[in-house]
Amino acid sequence: MTTMARSRRSFLQTAAVAGLAQRVTAQTTLKSADTPVLRIGYEESGSDGGVPVILLHGFPDDAHAYDDVAPPLAKAGHRVLVPYLRGYGPTKFRDSAAPRMAEQAAIAQDVVDFADALRLSRFVVAGYDWGGRAAAITAVLHPDRVRGLILMSGYPIQNTVGPFRPGPPEAEARLWYQWYFNTERGREGLAVNRRALCRFLWQTWSPTWHFTDETYNRTAPSFDNPDFVDVVIHSYRHRVGNAPGEERFKDVEKQLAARPKITVPTILLYGGDDVLGRPAAEATPAEQQLFPSLLARRVIPGAGHFLPRENPGVVSAALLELVAR
Repeated sequence: MTTMARSRRSFLQTAAVAGLAQRVTAQTTLKSADTPVLRIGYEESGSDGGVPVILLHGFPDDAHAYDDVAPPLAKAGHRVLVPYLRGYGPTKFRDSAAPRMAEQAAIAQDVVDFADALRLSRFVVAGYDWGGRAAAITAVLHPDRVRGLILMSGYPIQNTVGPFRPGPPEAEARLWYQWYFNTERGREGLAVNRRALCRFLWQTWSPTWHFTDETYNRTAPSFDNPDFVDVVIHSYRHRVGNAPGEERFKDVEKQLAARPKITVPTILLYGGDDVLGRPAAEATPAEQQLFPSLLARRVIPGAGHFLPRENPGVVSAALLELVAR
């Protein structure tokens, strides 16, 4: 039996398990962990003695993105940890005078600091959007601690040291919100219209996903965090050279700009209808080079950018498959 055939059989088996467990509601507890920079709010479920699985949300979203992903993992005996990223929900900066920065290296360091605070020596990590970038960087910088990685996107690590060359017009058009946030009008627009703007992004990035008002309203309060606007604006300005980063991450950002390979065991999941970047049907040569330990690559039809919300069973099944290795 080929490696890909074994992978497919394993995936189908774990998918069936996840489908059954999807109906089981695991008790989730909101907790907090102090790191050098943040007091991180996080949702925890499952067993303290299980394999730690850290699930990272993106922009604009929060820990509720994994509400239907976590129960099968918890039921299987794993320890499921879903932190709110800096600037979201209950997560706060411990120093009121600290600059509200959110470059990619900082968000990845938050993951490591979070794991340190919980005394996690090794863990599985998964993420999409900002969370995918943080997960990927954590895997690059700390491969000894990352047991496995699931990215719900392609290779997400950015070159933040330049040069910043423009992309094709259609790609630039899809990123209108980023250019908007690089203006003072965009900062004001996000501050004044944050809930309407974020809802619009949900609708446009996942055009086939028909979420309810209840679903959105469960997450929208996370955008009322007093640091949300500053964090979002800094993230989108820093990545194109329009805002300085933290001095402590200067060398890290140079390392990341070289597009380092991700060597830990990885599963790539793509939403087939993700407006921000529709995936190729098959793995590209670049993917094969950047992910030398790629276990599987799957394009999920009928799902857009918010894959954990749109098809949680696929995500939880992939995680169960990865943890079982």
